[in-house]
Parts: sequence; C-alpha cells; structure tokens
Amino acid sequence: MVNERKSIIVEKHLAATESVTLLYRHIIEADRAEARRLLSAAAEGMGYNDALRNILEPTLRMVGERWASDGISLAQGFVAGKVAEDFLILGTVQNVLRHSAEAETAEDDGSRLPPKIAVLGNVEDDYHVLGRSMVASFLAIEGWNIVDLGCDVLAEEFVDRASEAGACVIGASAMMLTTARNIVKIRQVLEDRGLAGHLKLAVGGAVFAMRPDLVGEVGGDGTARTALEAPALFELLRKKAGRA
Repeated sequence: MVNERKSIIVEKHLAATESVTLLYRHIIEADRAEARRLLSAAAEGMGYNDALRNILEPTLRMVGERWASDGISLAQGFVAGKVAEDFLILGTVQNVLRHSAEAETAEDDGSRLPPKIAVLGNVEDDYHVLGRSMVASFLAIEGWNIVDLGCDVLAEEFVDRASEAGACVIGASAMMLTTARNIVKIRQVLEDRGLAGHLKLAVGGAVFAMRPDLVGEVGGDGTARTALEAPALFELLRKKAGRA
C-alpha cells in the first residue's frame, strides 16, 4: 500500500515536470493556444490550484530567470504574461465564489480592512511588463481588484489613480537600478499628500531580488521574491493600511 502510494506520487511529479517543460516550450514558441489547452487539461485533471502551483508557477519562474539573464525576448515575455492571464480566467468564477463565501462567514472583529484594491504599474522609464503581468494574475486569483496602469507611469499618476480607485496598495515594478530609483518620487508624493499611512507601497522587480536593501532605500513598504508570493505581501500591507 505504501509502495503504491509512493508510485502514484512519483508519477504525478513526473507528469508535472513534463508539463512544465512542455508549457515552457509553448511559451518560447509563442504558441498561446497550445499553452491554454495544456493548462486547461491540467486543471481538469489535478485541480486548478495544483495546476497553478505545480505547473504554471514553476514555468513562470523559469521564464523570469531567463528574462533576467536576457535569455528570452520581449515578445516571449509578453506571451508568458498572456498565458498567465488565460489561466486566471479558468479560476475566476470559483475564486469569486470562494471569496464571497469567506466574506459571508467571516466574523466581524471590529477591525475593518480596506477593500482588496491595488494599483500596479511600471515606474517612470521602465517597460518590462512580464513581472507586473504575473503579479496582477496572482493577485486577481486571490480576489484583488487590479487597476493596471501599464508602463512608464509617473509618480503623481500612481497616487492619483490609487486615490480615485480607493486602493490600499500601490505596486511599483522596476527591473533596473536606474528605474528603481524613480520609486523615491512615489514615496515623496505619498508623504507630501499625507497618504503614507493609508496607502502602502509594494515594490518589485529583478533588482530587488539582487539587492533587498534597496527596498528601504527607495521608500518601499515591502517586496516579494516571486509573483507567487505577492498576494501574501499585499495582504500584509492591506492589514497595515487598515490599522493606520
């Protein structure tokens, strides 16, 4: 019985590994349709969350590593982001239902939290879309309402749009050190308008993985090493905004 269980686990691991390899190939070949079919079949066979954790997330990590080392093109990075968005659609309904049920059964402890609204964008002079796209996908899976501002976003626009949307977190993405330093401008606008307590600033991008100390240097409230870890960071910042 034990050996049979081990055999099943090994088979599932091998199947997931093969699926990661195949999905990565589809992305590199810009075959979005085949990538969508593969993930749909995986979600039906092993469940949406397992397909997310065991196939899509490892594949996106591989893409991110090659992106950081200039191993893939902008077009391939764009396809990876779109594949993540396609997979997100598969889980939208079930996650909306799950979060609605959680909201109905949650006990009111008197500490009301702000709604799950976040504004995302690449900072001024930054055009690396892949990381932002993946973060947006994983946040949406966890019930966040995302306002995506795109690339080359000025500090004032980040804060203006966040205020208009009633957001509690701004997510600023920067790939290079030169563009990451533009995040300081967002922090300054937040401070000047007295919004720093209620509107938190999450920062991300390859440069922060290489230099974690840069988070404090540019005025960020936190960062996540991977897109998969972004929802936990944003939830933490949401709670801090609610206590402010």
